[in-house]
Amino acid sequence: MPETNRAIVFDSPTKLTLESLDFPKLQMPNGTKAPHGVIVRIVATNICGSDLHIYRGSFPVPQGMVMGHEMTGQVVEVGSDVQFIQPGDLVSVPFNVACGRCRNCKNGRTDVCQTVNPQVHCGAYGFNLGDFQGGQAEYLFVPYADFNLLKFPDNDAAMEKIRDLALLSDVLPTAFHGLMEAGVKVGSTVYIAGAGPVGRAAAAARLIGAAAIIVGDYDKERLDLVKRNGCETIDLSQDIPLADQIEAILGVPEVDCAVDYVGSEAHGIGHEAHELQPQAAINQVLAATRAGGATGVIGIYGPDPLADTKEGQEGTFPLDFGKVWIKSPRVSAGQAPIMSYNRDLMMSILWDRMPYLSDMMNTKVISLDDAVGAYETFDQGSANKYIIDPHGLISA
Repeated sequence: MPETNRAIVFDSPTKLTLESLDFPKLQMPNGTKAPHGVIVRIVATNICGSDLHIYRGSFPVPQGMVMGHEMTGQVVEVGSDVQFIQPGDLVSVPFNVACGRCRNCKNGRTDVCQTVNPQVHCGAYGFNLGDFQGGQAEYLFVPYADFNLLKFPDNDAAMEKIRDLALLSDVLPTAFHGLMEAGVKVGSTVYIAGAGPVGRAAAAARLIGAAAIIVGDYDKERLDLVKRNGCETIDLSQDIPLADQIEAILGVPEVDCAVDYVGSEAHGIGHEAHELQPQAAINQVLAATRAGGATGVIGIYGPDPLADTKEGQEGTFPLDFGKVWIKSPRVSAGQAPIMSYNRDLMMSILWDRMPYLSDMMNTKVISLDDAVGAYETFDQGSANKYIIDPHGLISA
């Protein structure tokens, strides 16, 4: 095995460095041995919009933490208690770190595992949630490997579709989770707030059979990506109420289901588009959903030390709940339990049920050496979904 592990490391807000670290060991963050774990050689590791929260300083993490939580790789070392994963297996790594043994894991709620993080019931790589190092690196330690890892049936077939399969660790199942929580089904009309990578991945609503998929954003390039792939679009920079723009498409001012994929980085509509309004997206989806409908809130809401107001710094957001209560809304929020969706979505990709995915996501493969620069470009609003290829294994 190599002695070092090159990785993208957080130094301070907007400052990341590429460093050579020690090769990972089969041990938990607290130093206890992890015979249930494996070491994975990273094949693809993506830059996520959530990583930008860390990059900007909105989500505090310790100096020296390895970034990244969207990983796909090949197993190179297994612990003595690993029974079903073998060296050479090509696998997707869910960003949720989960034990598979607690009450929540047994109920499929791997997003809120009760044991892997002593501070809160939630564990994740590269997120200061349990001190697990991220995967924007050459190698990664994965605990509870038999439970956590999704093995691809055939390595060669998987590498042919690796750009799409690389989305299974987070962005695609997260998008799908939002749709499921909002009750999307055959014939549904859906409003998607945000055409970032997760919002664009929500075009998976086509796989479910949704009738009209409407995506709202301010960025023309992002809107063009979803429009050419079968979605209706709303330019939120236009000074037209959202309800009026929905009605111009559907003939009615509301949709059956809506999902907020933006979170607290939302802006106002029209002449207020330049103003940061952390509560804007969630209020928009609540207002846009018909009586008896449902909404999913997937965008991140939490305390933000960089917020302009005390409420924003504490993670308190003013909701127009009194206006929508009469509609009997159903609202579901939080991280996605990736393992609830990743295998089914893998099979859909392998059997070409989402041929539009790569174009919709606008994936761009880069080297580990180019990753720091990609963060800067992504932070400026790039419409690319960056996939880091640390070992040069993804063919052009």
